[in-house]
Amino acid sequence: MRLYPDTALQQLEFDKVKLLLKEHCKTVLAQRRAEHLRIHTKKDFIELELHQTHEFKLLLQQQAYFPIDFTAHIQQEIKLLGIPGATLGGEQWIQIRRLLNNAASIFRWFDDERRLAYSAMAKVIEQHYYEKIIAECIDEVLDESGVVKDNASEELYQIRMSLYKRRNELRRMFEKVVAKLNKAGYTADIEEGFSNGRRVVAVFSEHKRQIKGILHGESDSRKTAFIEPEETIELNNAVFSLEHEESREVERILKALTAKLSVYASLIMSYLEIIALFDYIRAKAKLAIDMNAHMPNVLDKAHLALKDAYHPLLYLYNKVSGKQTVPVTLQLDADNRILVISGPNAGGKTVTMKTIGLNQMMLQSGLLVPVHPTSQMGIFKQLFIHIGDTQSIEFELSTYSSHLMHMKYFIEIANGKTLFFIDELGSGSDPNLGGAFAEVIMEELGRRHAIGIVTTHYLNLKVMANHTKGIINGAMQFDEVRLLPMYQLMVGKPGSSYTFAIAERIGLPQHLINRARKFVDEDHFKLDRLLNKTEQDVQHLDKEKKALGKLLRENELLKKELESVLQKEKHAQQIELLKHQNQVSNEKIAYLKDMERKLKQVVLDWKKAEDKNQVVKNLQSLLFKSKEQIVVNKLAKKVDTKYKELATEIVVGALVKLRKNYQVGKVQEIRGKRAIVQIGQLPMHVDLADLIVVEKIETTTTA
Repeated sequence: MRLYPDTALQQLEFDKVKLLLKEHCKTVLAQRRAEHLRIHTKKDFIELELHQTHEFKLLLQQQAYFPIDFTAHIQQEIKLLGIPGATLGGEQWIQIRRLLNNAASIFRWFDDERRLAYSAMAKVIEQHYYEKIIAECIDEVLDESGVVKDNASEELYQIRMSLYKRRNELRRMFEKVVAKLNKAGYTADIEEGFSNGRRVVAVFSEHKRQIKGILHGESDSRKTAFIEPEETIELNNAVFSLEHEESREVERILKALTAKLSVYASLIMSYLEIIALFDYIRAKAKLAIDMNAHMPNVLDKAHLALKDAYHPLLYLYNKVSGKQTVPVTLQLDADNRILVISGPNAGGKTVTMKTIGLNQMMLQSGLLVPVHPTSQMGIFKQLFIHIGDTQSIEFELSTYSSHLMHMKYFIEIANGKTLFFIDELGSGSDPNLGGAFAEVIMEELGRRHAIGIVTTHYLNLKVMANHTKGIINGAMQFDEVRLLPMYQLMVGKPGSSYTFAIAERIGLPQHLINRARKFVDEDHFKLDRLLNKTEQDVQHLDKEKKALGKLLRENELLKKELESVLQKEKHAQQIELLKHQNQVSNEKIAYLKDMERKLKQVVLDWKKAEDKNQVVKNLQSLLFKSKEQIVVNKLAKKVDTKYKELATEIVVGALVKLRKNYQVGKVQEIRGKRAIVQIGQLPMHVDLADLIVVEKIETTTTA
């Protein structure tokens, strides 16, 4: 991205963001990435970095583990590995071994499921592979502490076995000599020590000539002498020689290991870079969490549609101090390219510009930005900024001539991929002349299709924005009652500078204010007063709109609660109905089970009983008892319409009616006090007392 001027990064405080990012990095390579953070213009690259940061942010928020445990900087050791004839020591190999362990953990972490879930992060290792033979070669030679193993070579094994034996012999011999000298009273309080790697005995200086051996030196007080006894000289020589042989063999083994694995130097370096890149991505994710940053929709065109955008550094500062940060919501596109922001001083105009500019820089450098996730942000290839205050630009560049010099650069270089910010356009000169030049500059920037924000107090620029296509007004809201800025951007309406209102509120003499008004053009004063009143009316409408919205939300909440209560009541009624239905069903099931049991008993009784008539009677009682009342009532009406009762004697062949269930049949046989009555196909044994003789009523038809 082309930036103008050279101090644009400092003016928008992008360097402070880089410093915050660097503090989250744990590896040196990641810190270097943060220091040299670049602003890109390629959409695919920007989106990849944003997605990687977003995925790692999700991991951190879910408190999931990602294996980045290696933080040592061993770039020089790996470079040394690739140099022919070089030798890495045991400690250096242990650091490389730890690097390999971490790399292996990362490759294992990305299983098939995670490669799909974290596809952007997986691209970091997409063109890489893990070579396990490197770690295996190191483990064959070195133990966990970096010491060459005894079995690293046959020669080393033999040397160390001999060295072990000689040291044991030396220890036993030395202890024997010390015991003898101690018995003689020659040894000092220290008794023994080491000098130049050789074991010596400490004796009183007055006895040093009485002991055969080599004098290695005396103490500072000259009271103690250190002598290598004659009996241990040969053993010390043997141990010293073996230690030298061991050192040479260890050096040879390490050199051979270095030569063998030198071909993997570039691969090992790639593992270090992979770990550093994931550390860098983690740092960006942590910074995003600190700033409450999200990933907006990225468009490959000059476009800004920001919702609830915060100034990242102001948000962090206010979060620490417990203050609220007011967000910015605006849209700049092909139809509305230039926003002219007006309003009182210290009302937030410059902060609004810096909010947009810094967020755009962060996005194009691959950082998540503190905006609503539904925001849309385009990609710009040029970013121009001119802030006239002495806080953000050198003093010598604050004159009107330098102001015009910057504007000359803007209108010559700007194009459809340019994002610009101009603070107090036209200031530093006569208001009428400066305002005229400001109009020309805005027209030219609009003609070149550049997108940007301009802040001003000039009324002519507010009027111009109101009737010029592609230029819109905006105002920073101001509380006229409390004389406090609200830092809230209102797009679509110009703002007042509140010059006279502020003067009246702070108590300037009224006659001075009236005199000042006389010096102001009447139309100018009326317009400023109209803007003042319009802004206050808009603020009042906003308050009423918020109050109405609150009432609507409360009404919607009450509606949902009422629907919930009605739904619960309806559900309770359905449950009661189902309970009743279940109760009826259960009673029917119990009745059928009882009937089944009784019918089975009738079958058994039929098989066993000699008097079958009694069984039939029981069956009749069982079948018709439960429905007796219903059946009788229905049959009684039906039979009475077809038959009439006769007061005659019951004889064979007579029609009879049963008193209990009103069924009609024909008497087949009479046996004492009982008769066999044919009812349909079933002959039944019935008591004569339960029968009534009947006669069928003849129906007559009339012509």
